[in-house]
Amino acid sequence: MAKSIEEQVEDWCKNQLEKYFTKTESINSEIDDALKKAPSKKGGSGQNLPDIKCFVSVGFRNIPVMIECKGKKGDFIKTDENGLVTNTDKKGDVDYAAIAKKAVNGAIHYAKSILDYTATYKEAIAIGVNGSKQNNDLELEIGVYYLSKDNLGIPKEVGKFSDLSFLKQKNLKSFFKKIDDLKLTQEELESRKLSLEDEIESKLKRLNQTMHDDLGIAVKSRVMLIVGLIMAGLGVENISDGLKIEELKGESGKKSNDGQKIIDKIEDFLREKKLPEEKREVIMNELSNVFKNQDLYTPKNGESKLRKVYAIVHNDILPYLSSDLHNIDFTGRLFNVLNAWVDVPDGAENDVVLTPRYVTELMARLTSVNKDSYVWDYATGSAGFLISAMHLMIDDANRKVKSPDELRSKIAKIKAEQLLGIEKLPEIYILAVLNMILMGDGSSNIIHGNSLTQFNGKYQQGKLRDQKFPANVFLLNPPYSAPGKGMIFVEKALSQMSSGKAAVLIQENAGSTQGDGYTKRILEHNTLIASIHMSTDLFCGKSNVQTAIYVFDVGTPHDTEKLVKFIDFSNDGYARQNRKKSSQSVNLKDVDNAKGRYDELVNLVVRGKGKDDKNLNYYKGSYVENYISLEGNDWTYNQHKEIDIKPTEDDFKKVVKEYMAWQISDLIKNGDDGLGK
Repeated sequence: MAKSIEEQVEDWCKNQLEKYFTKTESINSEIDDALKKAPSKKGGSGQNLPDIKCFVSVGFRNIPVMIECKGKKGDFIKTDENGLVTNTDKKGDVDYAAIAKKAVNGAIHYAKSILDYTATYKEAIAIGVNGSKQNNDLELEIGVYYLSKDNLGIPKEVGKFSDLSFLKQKNLKSFFKKIDDLKLTQEELESRKLSLEDEIESKLKRLNQTMHDDLGIAVKSRVMLIVGLIMAGLGVENISDGLKIEELKGESGKKSNDGQKIIDKIEDFLREKKLPEEKREVIMNELSNVFKNQDLYTPKNGESKLRKVYAIVHNDILPYLSSDLHNIDFTGRLFNVLNAWVDVPDGAENDVVLTPRYVTELMARLTSVNKDSYVWDYATGSAGFLISAMHLMIDDANRKVKSPDELRSKIAKIKAEQLLGIEKLPEIYILAVLNMILMGDGSSNIIHGNSLTQFNGKYQQGKLRDQKFPANVFLLNPPYSAPGKGMIFVEKALSQMSSGKAAVLIQENAGSTQGDGYTKRILEHNTLIASIHMSTDLFCGKSNVQTAIYVFDVGTPHDTEKLVKFIDFSNDGYARQNRKKSSQSVNLKDVDNAKGRYDELVNLVVRGKGKDDKNLNYYKGSYVENYISLEGNDWTYNQHKEIDIKPTEDDFKKVVKEYMAWQISDLIKNGDDGLGK
C-alpha cells in the first residue's frame, strides 16, 4: 500500500497562503466552539480539527475557509450517482466514512459545522486537496466548494483550480464574484429541501425508537416531549441561550430537577418570541404536564430520561432548526414519524392524516394565493396549508415590492396578520405553533379550539383581537367523520367570507351522495369552479379513501349555465409506497413528470384549456367541462366523464377476430359440417 504524503500536501497548501491557522491553532472562539459542538468527522463527540483554516475578506465581508488535506490516490472525493458531492448515504444517514477519508467531503463537513453551529457566519468555503506522487512529481487534485445558508447549505463547486492563488487578497474580488453567481435553481432547492427532510426523518425515527425501546416513554408524551425540548433548546438570538446538555444535572429538588429547568427554558422562549399571554398559558399548560412527570426527571445512574432524550435532540435535530433552513417541513415529518405510536382521541382512522406538502402547495396555487391574501384553515393540523400559502405570499411580495423597508414590513404582516388556523387536538395544535415559530413566528393566529363551536371568525389574540379576520382564501382537509364527510367545516367557513377562493381536499363522495345537504347549501352562495379526482393512494398507508379537491369562487351563487372543470388527476406522475423504514424520497418517486402534471393542473383550473386545447398536454381525455345542478350531488369526475360509444376500426377488427376464432374453434369441435352453414 502506498504511503500517505498528506504532510507534503499540507506544506504545499501553507506555502500558497498569505495567512492561515494550523490544525491546533484557534481561528476564533465562535468557530472553535462550533467545531467542538458539531459531531466529529467519525460521528462521535470528539473535536473537529481541519488541517488548515483561514479567512478571506473583501470590505466587511469575512468568510471562513476550511481546508482538508489527504495524501493517497482515491482519497479526493465521494459523489452520488449524479456526480454531486454528498455526505449522506442512500438511506439519508450521515456517511462518516466518506467524511473521514475523503478530502473534499471532510472539508465540507467542517464548513457545514460552521453554518449549523454559529450565529455570525452564514457562508463558508470548503477546500479539499489530495496529492499523490507520480515519478517523484507531486500530482494534486483540488476541490473548491461554497456553502451558504441562503442556498440551504448545498455545496456548490466554485470552479476548477490548479493552485490556491485565488485566496490571495489581490484575487479575492474575482473569487467573490464567482461565488455570488452560484445561485441554486428551483429544482436544486426543491431537491435539497427533500434531502434535508429525509435526513431529519431518519434521525427522528431513531429518536422515536430510542424513546420506545430503551426509555419506555409513554406514547402520549412523545409529541409534547420533543416539541418542548426543541423550544427549550432553540433559545432566542441575542436574548436567551438555548438549554445546554450539561445544565441537566439530574438533581431532585422541586426547582432544580431537569423537568423544571426545561419548563423554565420553554417559558423564556415563548415570552421572548412575543407570543400573546393567552397563547403562552395554553402551551405551558399542555407542555408542563409532561415535564412534571417524575419518571422522566428522576435520575438513574446519575442521568434522567429527559437528559438522554435531550442529548439526541440537541445533537441531531436542533442544528437543522437553528440554521435558517426554515422552509423544510419539519413538524409534518415529526408527526408522520410519531404517528405510528400516537393514539389520537376522538379520531376515526382517517381523521388525523396530515396532507403531503406537495398537495398543500398545489391547493394554495389553485386558489391563486398572493401577497395580499388572507388565508385560513378550520382544521389546521400542523399548519401545512398555512405554511405553503405563506411561502407563495412571500415569494409574491419579493417579486412585487421593490423597497427593502416595505418588503420587510410586508413579510412581517403576512406572518403576523394574514394567516389563521384552528386546531382542536392539543398535540397537533402544539405542532402547528412550533411550525409557525420555526417559519419566523406568525404563531399568534394559531388557535386552540373547535372551529365549529368555539370560533366566531375573529382574531382571538394580539393587537387585532376581536376584529374580523378578512379571509379571502380558504384551504382545508377536514376530518371525514364529521357531518357531510367534513363539508360542515366548508359551509361554516365560506359563510363567513364575502369573496375569494377556496380549495378543499375531501372524501370524493361528499360531492355526490354523501353531502348531507351541505353541498346544496354551499352552492346557494358559492360557485363550484373545478372538481379534481385525486390518486387513490394519495395517503398511502395512512388512509384508503378516494379523495377529490373541490375549488370554489366564494360569495357568488352557482349559476347552472356556468361550466365546471372536471379533471381526472389520478395519474399525477408520482409512484407511492408505504415502507415504514424508508424515507419520503423512497416512498414517493416522480416517475412521470409530476412537476409538469401539477403545473398543467393549476393552469387548467386557473386559466382553462385555452383556444384549441392549447393548455392540454397530459390530461387530454381526462378533462371535461360540464354543467351541474343545484342539488350538490353531481360534483364528481366520474359523473361527467365522456364515454365514446362510436365504434372504431380497431373495434371492428376485434369483433371480426373474435368471430373468426369462434368459427375455427367450432370447426375443430364439430367437423366440416359446421363450415359454411
